[in-house]
Amino acid sequence: MHLRSLATAVPPNSFSQQDCWKSFQTNDILQSLKPRSAALVEKVLTGGTAGIERRNFALDEIETIFSRGAQELNEGFERASQVIAADALEKALARSGLLAAQIDALFVCTCTGYLCPGVSSHLAERAGLRHDVYLADLVGLGCGAAIPMLRAAQGFLAANPGAVVATVAVEVCSAAFYINDDPGVLISLCLFGDGAAAAIWTSEGKPGDWQAGHFTTTHRPEEREKIRFVNSEGKLKNQLHRAVPGLAAEAVAELYEKRKADADQIIAHSGGRDVIEAIEGVLPFSLTETREVLRDHGNMSSPAVLFALERRLDAARETDQRLWLTAFGAGFAAHACELWR
Repeated sequence: MHLRSLATAVPPNSFSQQDCWKSFQTNDILQSLKPRSAALVEKVLTGGTAGIERRNFALDEIETIFSRGAQELNEGFERASQVIAADALEKALARSGLLAAQIDALFVCTCTGYLCPGVSSHLAERAGLRHDVYLADLVGLGCGAAIPMLRAAQGFLAANPGAVVATVAVEVCSAAFYINDDPGVLISLCLFGDGAAAAIWTSEGKPGDWQAGHFTTTHRPEEREKIRFVNSEGKLKNQLHRAVPGLAAEAVAELYEKRKADADQIIAHSGGRDVIEAIEGVLPFSLTETREVLRDHGNMSSPAVLFALERRLDAARETDQRLWLTAFGAGFAAHACELWR
C-alpha cells in the first residue's frame, strides 16, 4: 500500500516536566505517597534523566490531572480522543489533496479508554465520512498498536483495489493516569502524554511514493504481566516492570533479523529513555527522531512511532530509500514493517 499523507496532532496545552512537579507539590498527592515514592517522582520529573522536556495533555489546567475519579477519566477520554483524532485526520486529508467523502475505510487504534461504539464512530461523524465507510477499532494492543493497524489497512486495500483508507492512532494517556506507591505506576505518569497520528493510504501510487509492507510480529505471552493495563477501582492502571527495556530490545532485535533489506534509518516507538538506549544497544542506529519525539511530547503510546516517522519524512532526506518501523508494548508484543520507495 502507498502512503498519500501523514499528519499528527496534540492537545494545545503543553506542560513542562517542572510544571508537572509543581502540580504534585501544590496538591495533596505527595502526602498520599511514601517518602521513597515521592522522591522517585521528583527524580523523574526534575532530574532531567527521562529525556523528556514537555508533554501535551487534553486539559485546560494541570492542577487536577492526578486527582480525577474513574468517571471523570472515562468522560475525558471520550471527549478528547475524538477531538485530537479529528485534528490529525483533517490535517492528513488536507496534505493528501483528498476529500473526506473519498475515504472508503477508517481504522482506529487506541488503548487508553473504551467506547462502544468506538472512537471510529465519533471520528467518522466529526470528519464527515460517508455512511457506508467501513469502520474498524483496534483496542487492547497497547503502545505497539499502530503497526498492526497498518497491517489491517493493507489487508483491506488488497481486498479492495482502488480504495482509499485512513488510519488513526490516538491516545489520551492522561485519561489513564493512576497514582499509588507502585514504581511502575509512578514512572508511567511521569512519562506519558496525549496525541494522535493519521495517515491516508491507497493501493496504487506514483513513482517516488512511499510504500509499506513486509510486516512482522512477535508475541511473548509469558511476559504479559510485565507490561499491561489492569483495572483498579474502575481506572486503568499501567503495570510496568523494570525488565521492559530488555524485553523490547530482545524482541526488536529478533524482528530486525527478519527484515527484507537494510534500512537507511530505524523509526521506533518512543517508549522511554531506557528503552531507546536498550534498542540502540542491539541495533546499528541512533534513534534520532524517536528521541526528539520523546523530548517534545513524552511517550504517547501508539501514535509515537508515527510522530517519529513524520519527522523523518518532513526532513525531506532525499537519500532515504528504505525505513524500518518498529513498535512494542502490552502482550508482551513487538511489531515491525518496512517503508520503501
